[in-house]
Amino acid sequence: MRKLIVLAAMSVLIAVAGSCSKEDPPKNEAVYNPTAASITIPAFVKQYIGEMPMPSDNPLTTEGIFLGRKLFYEKMLSNDMTMSCASCHKQENGFDDPRPFSQGTNGSFGDRNAMAIINLAWDKHFFWDGRRSSLEGQAHDPVTNPIEMANNWPDVVQRLQASGEYPELFFKALGTRKIDSNLVVKAIAQFERTLVSFNSRFDKYYYMGDSSALNEQEKRGLSIFTGKGLCKNCHLMNTLLTDLEFRNNGLDENPKDAGLMKFTGIAADNGKFKVPTLRNIAVTAPYMHDSRFATLEEVVAFYSSQVKQNSPNLDEHMPEFKSGLNLTIQEKADLVAFLKSLTDKDFITNPAFSQP
Repeated sequence: MRKLIVLAAMSVLIAVAGSCSKEDPPKNEAVYNPTAASITIPAFVKQYIGEMPMPSDNPLTTEGIFLGRKLFYEKMLSNDMTMSCASCHKQENGFDDPRPFSQGTNGSFGDRNAMAIINLAWDKHFFWDGRRSSLEGQAHDPVTNPIEMANNWPDVVQRLQASGEYPELFFKALGTRKIDSNLVVKAIAQFERTLVSFNSRFDKYYYMGDSSALNEQEKRGLSIFTGKGLCKNCHLMNTLLTDLEFRNNGLDENPKDAGLMKFTGIAADNGKFKVPTLRNIAVTAPYMHDSRFATLEEVVAFYSSQVKQNSPNLDEHMPEFKSGLNLTIQEKADLVAFLKSLTDKDFITNPAFSQP
């Protein structure tokens, strides 16, 4: 009997020990337990375009967003440690670059204007020529671009791995202390998905019903935008203020930059570029892929009477400009005033988006 009792007690001890070794981490060892996060989206946005799309392999977490934010401002990503993503995507400029062309670490300049990072979670094609199909892919390219950060991923990973803080931050955010390029861009993409902007005076007026949010001139400008100006043909009133398409808007009869065709190789795509959002447009100058227009007044003047009708693959909406919109001086001023109402001051000053 005593032998049976001893054997039973030993079995219990073995079971307990086995349970501890399988389930309970050693004392003082960190546990991977990220906090699920979500982005507050206004109800009117959900009505038009639905909930924010989220990749199944990169869900938002508090820890992932924080890591991505640090990496967005991290200069170790560049070859000489002088540049970060934020160097060319400045918050006060709607996460755009106020320079016509961004300057790389070797002093050379790109040939296209940097694009604003605003509400990109709903997008499926990135860069002016659409060469990337995810935010993760978009975050990958600038690091290795020879006229941007001019680095290589093994060096970036080595620097981050050797730092005193990043291995632990990666563990908390993504469950491993072994850093690689895939995890870096996943974290940056998480942060970029938080960069939502739906709180301009226009939003308050048009979607929230606050009739006092726009003044009379801005209201006249809105009428031109949705009517005579034909702006809403490409900049849809779907809360994103873009149709996310690629179009040739008649800038040149012989485009120097092939645009989408550089990526697809299809002649019918020659001169087509991504339709950018108009949100925060007043703080994202200069305009167009080649930064040819310095002011909104110049942009409005172009669409009023300067569209090149002989441009190849001219967009189907542009022939409506054939006789010219011929906006009056007052109408042009009203339209510009409306465009300035699209600025979301909370977005460009939100401390949650600034350098941590």
